[in-house]
Amino acid sequence: MKYNPSTPMVGSAQTEPQVPQSASPSATSPALTTARPWLPYLLIALLLAAVYYKVAAKLVFDWYDLPDYSHGFLVPFFALFVLWDGRDTIRNTPIKPSWSGISLVLLGLAILILGVYGADLFLSRISFLILLSGILWTFFGRTMLKALRFPLFILLLAIPFPAIVFNQITFPLQLLASHVASSILPLLGVPVLNEGNVLELPVMKLEVAEACSGIRSLMSLFTLAVFYGYFLERGTRRRVILALASIPIAVAANAARIVGTGLCVQYWDPDKALGFFHEFSGWVMFVISLTCLYLLHRLMRLIAPPKSADAKLPPAQEIG
Repeated sequence: MKYNPSTPMVGSAQTEPQVPQSASPSATSPALTTARPWLPYLLIALLLAAVYYKVAAKLVFDWYDLPDYSHGFLVPFFALFVLWDGRDTIRNTPIKPSWSGISLVLLGLAILILGVYGADLFLSRISFLILLSGILWTFFGRTMLKALRFPLFILLLAIPFPAIVFNQITFPLQLLASHVASSILPLLGVPVLNEGNVLELPVMKLEVAEACSGIRSLMSLFTLAVFYGYFLERGTRRRVILALASIPIAVAANAARIVGTGLCVQYWDPDKALGFFHEFSGWVMFVISLTCLYLLHRLMRLIAPPKSADAKLPPAQEIG
């Protein structure tokens, strides 16, 4: 009887099942391997949320409480849309981490500390954008930060100016609107005496208050002009022209509103002029301002038609 050593005997030790290598406890799960590269970014996001949640809550409250910045509710959604619209550009942008971004990170942290302990909301809020820019530069490189500069600028529009800057802008606008109205009203048969921001009419005195300075319509119209330019123009120069043109348009519309109020005071009813008409005319003049912005855009296209290459450019080719 011959014995074949290559054939295992029934019940022998050689018939024990072999444990697959992938089932060993030391093996790494593919899901965990895929998730691990994003863990640092998740931790940074959680840290930013923990540091800035009070600053963000106060900012949202100011959007609700301050009529001049009620457009702030639209800004984050528009910034997210810009990111989604430029997803191909972001995906194709090379990632080159750089330690140079640490300088912006440190600057953002320093401004945050200064804003928190100095009780300055503007510094606390602006530090978030500086810190976010530094994080993007550090982890993704300067090229990526340049590609995302427009969404970061959009977020800047949602941050209210500091009070000292706001007052420096508001008061000159009050004087300008008063001066323009005092120059136009006599041409329409209404004698007027201008003393600073006060218009003295034969019937009564009109004071161009801070709320009537036009800063509210100016900020809202400027923001909408940025939105309008992004959707309907692909060239940066045309977008900048539309955004800057919104400033004189808003100032002129506010002056026209004051002139209309003066006419109603003189020839109609002062109570109704300062009540219903004054409030309703604000919405009407804002619609007229948007119409003027649209007409300016049409005029730009008639005088200098866009190039065919820009007209055929798909929206996702660039951000901003």
